[in-house]
Amino acid sequence: MIPAATAGPVSQTLAAIGTTVGVTCTDPDELTRAVSVLRARLGALDVAVSRFRGDSELARINARSGALAAADPGGSLRIVVGTTLAACLAAALRTERLTGGLVTATLGAELVACGYDADLDEVRARGGRPDDFSAPVTRDFPAPGRAPGRRRPRALDFDSGYGLLLLPAGVALDLGASAKAWAADTIAAELAATGSGGYLVNLGGDIAVAGPPPADGWSIGIRDGDGEIRESVRGTGQAFATSSTRARTWRHRGMVHHHILDPRLGIPARSRWVQVTCAAPDAVQANAASTAAIILDDRAPRWLRERGVPARLVAADGRVVTTPGWESSDGSARRAR
Repeated sequence: MIPAATAGPVSQTLAAIGTTVGVTCTDPDELTRAVSVLRARLGALDVAVSRFRGDSELARINARSGALAAADPGGSLRIVVGTTLAACLAAALRTERLTGGLVTATLGAELVACGYDADLDEVRARGGRPDDFSAPVTRDFPAPGRAPGRRRPRALDFDSGYGLLLLPAGVALDLGASAKAWAADTIAAELAATGSGGYLVNLGGDIAVAGPPPADGWSIGIRDGDGEIRESVRGTGQAFATSSTRARTWRHRGMVHHHILDPRLGIPARSRWVQVTCAAPDAVQANAASTAAIILDDRAPRWLRERGVPARLVAADGRVVTTPGWESSDGSARRAR
């Protein structure tokens, strides 16, 4: 999703943390400062939670967990983590609770088993970028040391009060589902608290706003899998998040994979929905809902309705359904059945 073009607010986008990020300000004089804050905060985020840089705090923890699995398979790590990683783990724990464990941070090893062990460009350079999004994602690709089939999702064990992480040997963490959303919320709030006007922060589709909106609200353009803006929504204070099975895709062992894993299987979720966009009071909640909806497949519309989440769901055949509360800028809305 991207901020739709408007005459008033000013925006700047850049590449960071493996995606396209941007900030929009209602006060043009604030843009330079906002971009500086954005760069600094995302730099700190990358050092804390990147799976792909060996010097990040998260990568070092995952490496220790892997080494412990070889020496003491039944052991576990007890680690007091740094401030930024602790905040991201707290957001991941909140996401897990909001989704009943459907979205969890404990699937790092499973992502590696699916071939997602480096930046996406590098992964695609090895296996090729998928050119057929209808190609099947395997149902029986096993996680390391596990037979295919349903299993009980592994919960994150983190004490946010003490910043204490308990990690069983061999378990690797991936914070892709919640860290960007947390950062969007945090950066938008910081900009509004220290500057003038309103701010919209977009981190790869996780959108948070803070401060006074433009007079006619924030206009948000929603891109579908082909990159075209198909619809726009207008918001004032809510956040948005989009989850997609078409954005982060690659080939591994002859199969097309995406990055949204079903924790009950440890493999990419098989879903009729190729993209889900949700609105919520903050980006962490919106991201939790949109990611869970992909995993829930045909049960997603009811799950979203029961939780009062306005959402737009796009099926593989292009059909679009929405839940109550979702309205495009032209006032149209299609209801999910």
